[in-house]
Amino acid sequence: MSVQPPFDPAAAHRWFSGDFFNRVWEYLEKNDRSCEDSEKMLSLAHASLAHWRLREDATPQNFSIGYWQVSRVYAVLGMAELAHRYGVLSLHAAENEPPFYRAYAHEAIARAAQVGGDDATRMEHLEKARALLDEIEDDEERALLEPDLSELAS
Repeated sequence: MSVQPPFDPAAAHRWFSGDFFNRVWEYLEKNDRSCEDSEKMLSLAHASLAHWRLREDATPQNFSIGYWQVSRVYAVLGMAELAHRYGVLSLHAAENEPPFYRAYAHEAIARAAQVGGDDATRMEHLEKARALLDEIEDDEERALLEPDLSELAS
Protein backbone atom coordinates (compact mmCIF):
# COMPACT_ATOMS: atom_id res chain seq x y z
CA MET A 1 0.00 0.00 0.00
CA SER A 2 1.43 3.40 -0.99
CA VAL A 3 0.94 6.47 1.11
CA GLN A 4 -0.59 9.45 -0.66
CA PRO A 5 0.93 12.85 0.11
CA PRO A 6 -1.39 15.34 1.82
CA PHE A 7 -1.09 17.62 -1.22
CA ASP A 8 -0.92 17.43 -5.00
CA PRO A 9 2.79 17.22 -5.97
CA ALA A 10 2.11 18.24 -9.58
CA ALA A 11 0.32 21.38 -8.39
CA ALA A 12 3.16 22.12 -5.99
CA HIS A 13 5.75 21.84 -8.77
CA ARG A 14 3.67 24.13 -10.99
CA TRP A 15 3.43 26.72 -8.24
CA PHE A 16 7.04 26.60 -7.05
CA SER A 17 8.57 26.61 -10.54
CA GLY A 18 6.86 29.90 -11.35
CA ASP A 19 6.94 31.50 -7.92
CA PHE A 20 10.65 30.89 -7.43
CA PHE A 21 11.40 32.13 -10.95
CA ASN A 22 9.60 35.39 -10.19
CA ARG A 23 11.31 35.78 -6.83
CA VAL A 24 14.70 35.56 -8.51
CA TRP A 25 13.77 38.69 -10.49
CA GLU A 26 13.12 40.58 -7.27
CA TYR A 27 16.72 39.90 -6.23
CA LEU A 28 18.18 40.55 -9.68
CA GLU A 29 16.55 43.97 -9.73
CA LYS A 30 17.57 44.84 -6.18
CA ASN A 31 20.19 47.60 -6.11
CA ASP A 32 21.45 46.91 -2.60
CA ARG A 33 21.60 43.11 -2.75
CA SER A 34 23.39 41.66 0.27
CA CYS A 35 25.46 38.48 0.31
CA GLU A 36 22.52 36.69 1.88
CA ASP A 37 20.24 38.05 -0.85
CA SER A 38 22.66 36.69 -3.45
CA GLU A 39 22.61 33.25 -1.84
CA LYS A 40 18.81 33.27 -1.75
CA MET A 41 18.69 34.37 -5.38
CA LEU A 42 20.97 31.52 -6.45
CA SER A 43 19.02 28.96 -4.41
CA LEU A 44 15.72 30.15 -5.84
CA ALA A 45 16.99 29.99 -9.41
CA HIS A 46 18.14 26.41 -8.97
CA ALA A 47 14.97 25.49 -7.08
CA SER A 48 12.79 26.90 -9.86
CA LEU A 49 14.69 24.82 -12.40
CA ALA A 50 14.45 21.75 -10.16
CA HIS A 51 10.68 22.11 -9.95
CA TRP A 52 10.51 22.45 -13.75
CA ARG A 53 12.46 19.20 -14.02
CA LEU A 54 9.77 17.49 -11.95
CA ARG A 55 6.87 18.77 -14.04
CA GLU A 56 5.42 16.37 -16.58
CA ASP A 57 4.37 19.31 -18.76
CA ALA A 58 7.84 20.88 -18.98
CA THR A 59 9.06 21.64 -22.49
CA PRO A 60 12.49 22.42 -23.93
CA GLN A 61 11.38 26.06 -23.98
CA ASN A 62 10.79 25.97 -20.22
CA PHE A 63 14.24 24.47 -19.69
CA SER A 64 15.81 27.04 -21.98
CA ILE A 65 14.32 29.80 -19.86
CA GLY A 66 15.27 28.11 -16.59
CA TYR A 67 18.87 27.53 -17.68
CA TRP A 68 19.03 31.08 -18.96
CA GLN A 69 17.92 32.46 -15.58
CA VAL A 70 20.47 30.36 -13.70
CA SER A 71 23.13 31.61 -16.12
CA ARG A 72 22.08 35.22 -15.52
CA VAL A 73 22.30 34.75 -11.76
CA TYR A 74 25.79 33.28 -12.00
CA ALA A 75 26.84 36.15 -14.30
CA VAL A 76 25.50 38.73 -11.84
CA LEU A 77 27.44 36.97 -9.10
CA GLY A 78 30.63 37.11 -11.18
CA MET A 79 30.88 33.33 -11.69
CA ALA A 80 31.73 33.22 -15.39
CA GLU A 81 32.37 29.49 -15.75
CA LEU A 82 29.02 28.49 -14.24
CA ALA A 83 27.24 31.26 -16.14
CA HIS A 84 28.74 29.86 -19.34
CA ARG A 85 27.76 26.30 -18.45
CA TYR A 86 24.11 27.21 -17.97
CA GLY A 87 24.14 29.45 -21.03
CA VAL A 88 25.26 26.48 -23.11
CA LEU A 89 22.52 24.33 -21.54
CA SER A 90 20.03 27.05 -22.44
CA LEU A 91 21.25 27.04 -26.03
CA HIS A 92 20.95 23.26 -26.28
CA ALA A 93 17.42 23.36 -24.88
CA ALA A 94 16.47 26.15 -27.30
CA GLU A 95 17.91 24.62 -30.47
CA ASN A 96 14.45 23.92 -31.94
CA GLU A 97 12.69 26.86 -30.31
CA PRO A 98 11.68 30.20 -31.85
CA PRO A 99 14.41 32.81 -32.42
CA PHE A 100 13.63 34.71 -29.19
CA TYR A 101 14.73 31.77 -27.03
CA ARG A 102 17.79 30.96 -29.12
CA ALA A 103 18.81 34.62 -29.06
CA TYR A 104 18.51 34.78 -25.29
CA ALA A 105 20.62 31.64 -24.96
CA HIS A 106 23.33 33.37 -27.02
CA GLU A 107 22.87 36.44 -24.82
CA ALA A 108 23.57 34.27 -21.77
CA ILE A 109 26.78 32.91 -23.27
CA ALA A 110 27.87 36.42 -24.31
CA ARG A 111 27.17 37.73 -20.80
CA ALA A 112 29.14 34.88 -19.24
CA ALA A 113 32.03 35.65 -21.58
CA GLN A 114 31.86 39.32 -20.63
CA VAL A 115 32.10 38.40 -16.94
CA GLY A 116 35.03 36.11 -17.70
CA GLY A 117 36.86 38.66 -19.84
CA ASP A 118 36.57 36.58 -23.04
CA ASP A 119 35.87 39.30 -25.58
CA ALA A 120 36.03 37.03 -28.63
CA THR A 121 33.32 34.71 -27.27
CA ARG A 122 31.26 37.69 -26.12
CA MET A 123 31.30 39.19 -29.60
CA GLU A 124 30.65 35.85 -31.33
CA HIS A 125 27.51 35.15 -29.33
CA LEU A 126 26.39 38.77 -29.31
CA GLU A 127 26.45 38.72 -33.11
CA LYS A 128 24.51 35.44 -33.20
CA ALA A 129 21.90 36.94 -30.86
CA ARG A 130 21.68 40.09 -32.99
CA ALA A 131 21.15 38.01 -36.13
CA LEU A 132 18.30 36.18 -34.43
CA LEU A 133 16.86 39.49 -33.22
CA ASP A 134 16.12 40.29 -36.85
CA GLU A 135 13.95 37.14 -37.03
CA ILE A 136 11.84 38.03 -33.98
CA GLU A 137 8.49 39.39 -35.12
CA ASP A 138 6.90 40.00 -31.71
CA ASP A 139 7.50 43.61 -30.64
CA GLU A 140 7.38 42.79 -26.92
CA GLU A 141 10.01 40.08 -27.31
CA ARG A 142 12.25 42.42 -29.29
CA ALA A 143 11.79 45.11 -26.64
CA LEU A 144 12.95 42.69 -23.94
CA LEU A 145 16.01 41.48 -25.80
CA GLU A 146 17.32 44.69 -27.41
CA PRO A 147 18.41 46.43 -24.17
CA ASP A 148 20.23 43.31 -22.96
CA LEU A 149 22.12 43.07 -26.24
CA SER A 150 22.92 46.80 -26.16
CA GLU A 151 24.27 46.41 -22.64
CA LEU A 152 26.60 43.64 -23.82
CA ALA A 153 27.81 45.67 -26.79
CA SER A 154 29.53 48.28 -24.67
